[in-house]
Amino acid sequence: MTKKFLSLVAICAVIFLANCSRIEQNNDPIIGIWSQSKITPSENSSKQTIRKEWIFNDVYLGRYHEINGSNITLKTDFNWSRQGDTYTVEYRGLEGKPTHILTIIQADDGTTYLESTEGSTLAVRE
Repeated sequence: MTKKFLSLVAICAVIFLANCSRIEQNNDPIIGIWSQSKITPSENSSKQTIRKEWIFNDVYLGRYHEINGSNITLKTDFNWSRQGDTYTVEYRGLEGKPTHILTIIQADDGTTYLESTEGSTLAVRE
């Protein structure tokens, strides 16, 4: 009798663990790497590239980098959320960095970019 009972408990435990271990997959179109690059003239008549990069992951978190030339000058995490077609990006630990409210725009030439509520392009999908 005890072997049957233990076998039943073991089968129930396996079924319970198999059903609880599935993670819902997030296929949101914002997931991936988005960037903005700007070339500025520097003091010695060469050009300096300033790159901003947003990496969105599937658990509503991300990483933001600012890269000046080949040096990372700023690195922080952010939270993101979606409500309809609007995304909100909130930066942690950065004073003065505004919360971005964005939408994804697909251009006629196939380029996908993030547009702020003011109408400016924040970043382009890589």
